[in-house]
Amino acid sequence: MPVLETLLRTKPVEQITADGAHSSLRRSMGLLPLVALSVGATLGTGIFVVLGQAAPKAGPAVAVSFVVAALAALFSALSYAELAGAVPVSGSAYSYSYATLGELVAWVCGWCLLLEYGVSVAAVAVGWSAYLNSFLDSTIGATLPAALSNAPGVDGGVVNLPAAVVVLLATAVLLGGVRESAAVTTVATLLKVAVLVFFVVVAVFGFSAANLTPFAPAGVAGITGAASLVFFSFIGFDAASTAGEEARDPQRDLPRAIVISLAVVTAAYVLVAVTAVGAVGVDALSESDASLATVLSRVTGAGWPSTVLSAGAVVAIASVVLTVLYGQTRILVAMARDGLVPKVFARVGVRRVPTANTVLVGVVVAVLAALVPLGQLAEATSIGTLVAFGLVNIGVIVLRRTRPDLPRGFRTPLMPLVPLLGLGMCLLLVFGLAPVTWLTFGIWTAVGLVVYFGYGRRRSALARGE
Repeated sequence: MPVLETLLRTKPVEQITADGAHSSLRRSMGLLPLVALSVGATLGTGIFVVLGQAAPKAGPAVAVSFVVAALAALFSALSYAELAGAVPVSGSAYSYSYATLGELVAWVCGWCLLLEYGVSVAAVAVGWSAYLNSFLDSTIGATLPAALSNAPGVDGGVVNLPAAVVVLLATAVLLGGVRESAAVTTVATLLKVAVLVFFVVVAVFGFSAANLTPFAPAGVAGITGAASLVFFSFIGFDAASTAGEEARDPQRDLPRAIVISLAVVTAAYVLVAVTAVGAVGVDALSESDASLATVLSRVTGAGWPSTVLSAGAVVAIASVVLTVLYGQTRILVAMARDGLVPKVFARVGVRRVPTANTVLVGVVVAVLAALVPLGQLAEATSIGTLVAFGLVNIGVIVLRRTRPDLPRGFRTPLMPLVPLLGLGMCLLLVFGLAPVTWLTFGIWTAVGLVVYFGYGRRRSALARGE
């Protein structure tokens, strides 16, 4: 087969679905666990931590930045919802790209998803470490030494030990089985929503319109730049699509879970951003990675609200580590089954869990969390996600044209306008990222292409006729 044909070969939807149907993974998740998975993977460090980093870029208009990022996520979410119902397997955007855009594009998409999920787990773990210190400070008046709770180069840091530990604990929970992991995720997600409601109710008592002026000191550029950063906060709504082979009724429940989770998360983010900025102003938000805890301390002048929030954040953010780590392992399962990465990543153990895959991912992410600062992790996550989302928006248009007969549990409205808007928003946000983020992404992509041409292309199950 000519080289160009091998790079553009697509995997038939029926074959992808059949592979998923014969998976050794257990189908045990209904709509509520799927919604909890997506909300749990999304609602976390983005609002608990990244709000404080985005506010200086946009000023009080950071709430608008969240809306801009939410619109970009919404258009992509509608495309995800259609493809999740049409191609209900574990590979998420990777599998959708394989069915529509060809093997090379699917590989690039999968490689971007590995960056998105792996680096976002590390970023979430770093945020968890900051809230753990805030909790310890408000309860016992002491914190972990900076050398053991910060990445190298950050305030005397040597290694962020708590961040690594929470990743390894989440890995241990995942090894216990998907049903047990789903139960933990559902409880933690409900707690997380309750903590944010508590924050809004308390913070609104300190609200002052004076804190909202000037509203957009850096203009549209500031709003867009902050939106590029806070888009990180919406990463995870697609987590349900990684559970395609563990959902009881994927055609019906996956699209619903994606749309419902995005609606819940967007409402929470806008409410929290507006009340936080209105309560203390932009400058106070940027003083600490535990920015919401700082807000409550200033509004109430008491320590207990901050303690309650920090305690909830410690539990809630840990659940994000769990759910996003889950998503990455399932994407690797799909890529390994297709032969593009070693088959060991698809091997399922006695608890119907990809054991070797989960252990390796957990260790690599723990090292990242221990050694890399939060800001660099957040932006690297955003660029990988935006590329994957852009490919999903293109894929839904292609599949409508090539397979109009394919059963779909959900159909994206206003085709092709919605996916084109989704693609446009992804392009707008990706160009708002810092040059160093582009450099990191370029190096990551180059390494990925070396791996594909050196390993995946020759071992592809599709090329071997498997």
